[in-house]
Amino acid sequence: MSPRKPAALRGDDSQNLRQHLIATAARLIGERGSAGLAVRDIAREARVADGALYNYFDDKDDLLAQALLTYVGEVMASSAGIARAGTGTVAGNLREFIENGMATLVRVAPAFAGLMSQPGVLVRFHAMVGGDPAFSADAPADGSASASEPDDQDTDQRGFPAMLRAYLRAEQREGRVDERADVEAAVALVVGVIHGEVLPRVLFSLPGSQVTPPPGLASRVADTILAGIAPRQKPGSGLT
Repeated sequence: MSPRKPAALRGDDSQNLRQHLIATAARLIGERGSAGLAVRDIAREARVADGALYNYFDDKDDLLAQALLTYVGEVMASSAGIARAGTGTVAGNLREFIENGMATLVRVAPAFAGLMSQPGVLVRFHAMVGGDPAFSADAPADGSASASEPDDQDTDQRGFPAMLRAYLRAEQREGRVDERADVEAAVALVVGVIHGEVLPRVLFSLPGSQVTPPPGLASRVADTILAGIAPRQKPGSGLT
């Protein structure tokens, strides 16, 4: 006998059941990761028969890709982002951005790592978010086609590089970042740190291990970016 339809969905249309299945799979990805997540696991959690999933999705890869998209969107939406230009201190805002970025990636990266043996899911996810252009530095976080930079610091639904770029340019207009500063290089350095400190730990740790970036790193990176690493120029030193 097939499991009963979830009580919350009785009498609702098939589109609602499809969304329920996606939401259930996304929640399981967040709770236990994507590695080894089977159709049977999702069906039991959603309280539907195993075969019911194939009434709403092409195959397992289709369902997992949809769930991955939902999960990543939920994590990104809950991210603290970055402070408004002109508030706090630039060093403090950069520190919080780096800490938030690493915390967000710690939540998202295991979902992708668990699907490395299922390239079909990753290929479908890649197509869902817009293909290669969605992974460029200017791409919005929601995968929409437009990636133009806003005039103000509008960080809603934007990826980390675009958020940081908009913030630093706004701080340049505020006079709190040197107008000659190479914003693109600063963005590359900060985002590189976020990925470089998290991804190796996720990929080379045992499943279920807690991933913890080095304490205090965010502050050191923020201070170093603002101060630079060249020796301070002294009168008559000949430094340019």
